Amino acid sequence: MTSSIFLNGDIPVGNWIDRRVPAVIRPYLRLMRLDRPIGTWLLLFPCWWSAALAAPSWPDPVLFALFATGAVVMRGAGCTVNDIADHEFDAKVARTAGRPIPSGAVSVRQAVLFLLLLLGLGLLILVQLPPFAIAVGAASLLLVFPYPLMKRITWWPQAWLGLTFNWGALLGWAAVRGEIGAPAVALYAAGWLWTLGYDTIYAHQDKDDDVLIGVKSTALRLGDATPRWLVGFYGGALALIAAAGWLAGLSWPFWPLLAAAGLQLAWQIRSVRIDDGADCLDKFKSNRFFGWALLAAIVAGRVW
Repeated sequence: MTSSIFLNGDIPVGNWIDRRVPAVIRPYLRLMRLDRPIGTWLLLFPCWWSAALAAPSWPDPVLFALFATGAVVMRGAGCTVNDIADHEFDAKVARTAGRPIPSGAVSVRQAVLFLLLLLGLGLLILVQLPPFAIAVGAASLLLVFPYPLMKRITWWPQAWLGLTFNWGALLGWAAVRGEIGAPAVALYAAGWLWTLGYDTIYAHQDKDDDVLIGVKSTALRLGDATPRWLVGFYGGALALIAAAGWLAGLSWPFWPLLAAAGLQLAWQIRSVRIDDGADCLDKFKSNRFFGWALLAAIVAGRVW
């Protein structure tokens, strides 16, 4: 019999972490957001897209496995950095007050030590890649650490997140080709716009609390005009993905499958209810399907 899952703020309880993991470890897995894998998928897909785009035929399964493991570890590290920086804000917001640091389950010192462990594991994974890719991957830390500060100084913290979360579009190509080519740059720009779209939708969950505690977001900046901006964000992302496919010389199956993937983004724009937090979360999570659809398009266009 499967236990029901209830929410403590944004923390799922009664799931596999509660059922199968010793109590002393649970707060650290929640700090990594292992019980909410959508963020790992969103970090991973640009790596997989780019590696598949750069591959001569079928993508390398070992490289895909390295990227998957690295995405789990580095997404956990990013969440830990974010929670260390934001724990005072999180304590004031009902949705985030139950997170490990503001709830007292993990101290700031413990979180810092755990972050060092994750960064060490990430380094072990990174050094399995070619030298140029190692340098590209290490450079991503210049974006990871400032991110939590962005919501304090700009209405566009989602733009910085887009730069950070899509670094894999450069890393995947570098791991296969030993360089950064034009298709990878186009894919990186596309991912940046994609992130602006999905994370603006996500930020609409918190806009009332963000006003109260004095932090900024594109949800607050764009307000009721968000659906019109989504047309630009997602439309631009699709155009740049098409450019990446053309530059990489993908064959004809890429194009109808890309169009099919674009329908998922169009559905988000048409149906999102920006004043319904539950619907915003559902639309945000649905980007996993777009990620898989685009991966299928790239692989088909490469191996056909």
